[in-house]
Amino acid sequence: MTTVLVLSGGLSHEREVSVRSGRRLGEALRSKGFQVHHADLDRGLLPLIDSLRPDLVWPTLHGSPGENGSLRDVLDHLRVPYVGPCGPGARLAWDKPVAKALVARAGVATPAHVAVAHSTFRQLGAGSVLERITADLGLPLAVKPARGGSALGLHLATTSLELGAALVDAYAYDDLALVEHVVTGTEVSVTVLEEADGARRALAPVEICPVDGIFDYDHMYTAGETEYFAPARLAADALEAAREAALTAHEVLDHRHLSRTDLIVDEAGVPWFLECSVSPGLTETSQVPIALAGTGLRPADVYAEIAERVVAQHDA
Repeated sequence: MTTVLVLSGGLSHEREVSVRSGRRLGEALRSKGFQVHHADLDRGLLPLIDSLRPDLVWPTLHGSPGENGSLRDVLDHLRVPYVGPCGPGARLAWDKPVAKALVARAGVATPAHVAVAHSTFRQLGAGSVLERITADLGLPLAVKPARGGSALGLHLATTSLELGAALVDAYAYDDLALVEHVVTGTEVSVTVLEEADGARRALAPVEICPVDGIFDYDHMYTAGETEYFAPARLAADALEAAREAALTAHEVLDHRHLSRTDLIVDEAGVPWFLECSVSPGLTETSQVPIALAGTGLRPADVYAEIAERVVAQHDA
């Protein structure tokens, strides 16, 4: 029986979501006959790995503990196979300004943006910084921590005053904030799966429609706050363009096994890259399970296939 150690929790603002993702994953793998153990990211983890010697580690840690690459570097030193990108690949996607630069260089559109450090915001004077950003990028603007997930610290600013407040809130999560022009269109997420033969498959884009406001943390993880359509209600050429953009992001950011890319598709059908998740959520309201179901796939079957393949590749 294949033993899988699911990692969830961690000391981050996304701990609760991580625990929910880990629980759902564990239930799915058990239903397929795997022996599943759960662990948190604490002092007991390394001794547990030494004693358990799992066939596979599957991190469902959100936020910096599981997505900044450091845990994955440690797992590499332990020679334990795991799901998701290696350490360097994780760092590429974790840092949103870096990810945007790499994906844009590969030919995918990304909204005009600027990364503003907290120290720069203070030292240059908040008023001057806000004035220059709004003059250059225009309004409205989306503000979020440059490194983080689950839309924590995400705000929409329609005035300079709102921009200042949004930056202050973003700095509560990270000392670097990303400010980007808001592209009008349809918000979608695209899940990419790597299959047994190494081919990458982009699933049908999932359309995201919050009942009001923007797709923030509450809308993301509270049932009934967002309506999803899988596939998205877009023209066939726009759906294909979104898939191609996600495949490009998956490759450029050195993802493995499973990824989720967030995009805005404008009225002309052009996909605009927002970000790519290192450890996409697997909760009951997360887009990966919704994308799988919308494509006619059972999440348990997909997770089992990924686990079996990663173990087999490690043992080969």
